[in-house]
Amino acid sequence: MTEENTSKQGCKGKKKSMLAYGIIQLSATVVSAIALVAISCGLHAVKQESKLFSGCVAEVTSEGKTSSEAVRYCNGGN
Repeated sequence: MTEENTSKQGCKGKKKSMLAYGIIQLSATVVSAIALVAISCGLHAVKQESKLFSGCVAEVTSEGKTSSEAVRYCNGGN
């Protein structure tokens, strides 16, 4: 009878630790997913900014300025 009580108490502790491990693992996965979404949003913004900058350089060079002058102008120079 005492052996059965001891084994049941051991399972109870293992069950709690496995539940805690599962919750921690799930939380880590959720945090990783959120981080990946944030990174992809940041890269999308950089891509859009790059398109706008390239369009600005193309427009300024079509007006007859050199590429270096166009880049300086699009970066905020005069």
